[in-house]
Amino acid sequence: MRYNQVKDLVVWAADFHARMAKQFSDAAENADAERLKMALTYLANRELRMKTGLEDIFSDGSDHRDVLNTWFDDPTDFPHPPKLEKLAESAGYDSVDVAMKTATEAHKTLQALYEHRAEKAVIEPEEEFFTSLAEGHEAEVRRIVMSLEEFTDL
Repeated sequence: MRYNQVKDLVVWAADFHARMAKQFSDAAENADAERLKMALTYLANRELRMKTGLEDIFSDGSDHRDVLNTWFDDPTDFPHPPKLEKLAESAGYDSVDVAMKTATEAHKTLQALYEHRAEKAVIEPEEEFFTSLAEGHEAEVRRIVMSLEEFTDL
């Protein structure tokens, strides 16, 4: 996968969240166990929230233009997108634990991608932008684990 500008990466990440939301939603519709259905629906909603958050970057009133239009020096140094694509293609959701593992692995991988971009940042606002995105995924992993542990305690 090749990115030209930061905005291309943001669009790709929003699309990834949309695909994961659809997978969780489809799996929820096909789940037999009510607890699993609830957990998958929760995960689908969280992914949609992440997608919307990324899309809002383009119209949230803040000035991210300089960052979004920043070009990558070497766009081939990202091992994360292929790993995420493989995860999305091969994920199974036959239990709450498997769904939680898939969701947390995806968010940890996105966090690593954003941390990598922060390290490679050309301008300080770019570093701050990606550090913020990475911190958001770190918090999302904690939120998912805490919430889905409640589903297993039901």
